[in-house]
Amino acid sequence: MEKFDSSKRLISLDMLRGLTIALMIVVNDPGSWEHLYWPLAHASWHGVTITDFVYPFFIFIVGVSIVLSSSKQLAAGANKREMIKKIWIRSLKIFGLGILLNLFPYFNFMELRIPGVLQRIALVYLVCAHIGLVTNWKGQVKIAAALLIGYWLAMMLIPVPGIGAGVLEPGQNLAAWIDSMVIPLRMYRGTWDPEGLLSTIPAIATGITGMLAGQLLRQDMSIEKKLNYMFFIGFLCVIVGYAWDLVFPFNKNLWSSSFVMFTSGWAFMSFAACILVVDIHGYQKVARFGVIYGSNAITIYVLAGMLPVLLSNVLGLQGLFFNGLVDIGMAPKLASALWAVVYMFICFIPAYILYKKKIFIKV
Repeated sequence: MEKFDSSKRLISLDMLRGLTIALMIVVNDPGSWEHLYWPLAHASWHGVTITDFVYPFFIFIVGVSIVLSSSKQLAAGANKREMIKKIWIRSLKIFGLGILLNLFPYFNFMELRIPGVLQRIALVYLVCAHIGLVTNWKGQVKIAAALLIGYWLAMMLIPVPGIGAGVLEPGQNLAAWIDSMVIPLRMYRGTWDPEGLLSTIPAIATGITGMLAGQLLRQDMSIEKKLNYMFFIGFLCVIVGYAWDLVFPFNKNLWSSSFVMFTSGWAFMSFAACILVVDIHGYQKVARFGVIYGSNAITIYVLAGMLPVLLSNVLGLQGLFFNGLVDIGMAPKLASALWAVVYMFICFIPAYILYKKKIFIKV
């Protein structure tokens, strides 16, 4: 077993980040939204599919990266005030990219949607990075527990005007009501938004779970013990998530507390498995695809959000591909999934070019 040095860049983390982005592109870009295999679609409301793991996994990875990056900066003698300035600048950049994606390609500001995937990532990063500068792992555990329990109690006990307390149905829950009060302009679902303000609170807890994984890697103990702890913590989180699901169901749209525990548990175990295979046993060739994608993850995500305008709206390639396969007798769901995979490999081309030229765009 090779010696493990957590102070060096973790190939496994880059791989996990890249694979997460690749899967995010696949589930975001089917050949037809009317023809989806159920694992490649989000759960309609309560419940969870593999697609629902993508977003929390990425936020978990953000949390890990916060700890590894800030610890290196502090060890090098970085000034905390300067670090906070950079945190705010980066958060604003990511938030701005999210707004750009929401406006693209028509830039109709009257129909602007302010919440979004990158916007939530920006807010989670902003809060978690500050938490990481002022607390240790024990404080982070307490904050995460307070956020998850507080969110659960609020959703179940605070009555929504005209509806009552404990209602979790679409558009009728506390998160939707608060979002309708504070979010201006357009929301994704009309009366509610899956990336709304209140449900960002438990998403911060997801980021903290990633920070805890990063903190564990920095502890002075053998790598075998670290991985044992990671697998155990992950398994425990999954069990707690299952138990919590009985009273506060898995729900990606609400980012329910049970959803946080369940997905973070699997993220812990997946990260540990990647470290074991790639960083410990040295099977780095299996990581290459993910590393290439993960080296410019947000850049490729933004590009993947814009390319369909050219490939589908202008060149019509998506329609030609999907309809052509269906016309020769292929099942629509299979044709739809194949386009998603093809599109993911199309997006891999600029990722590969950037990687080969050693261009790493820091957002």
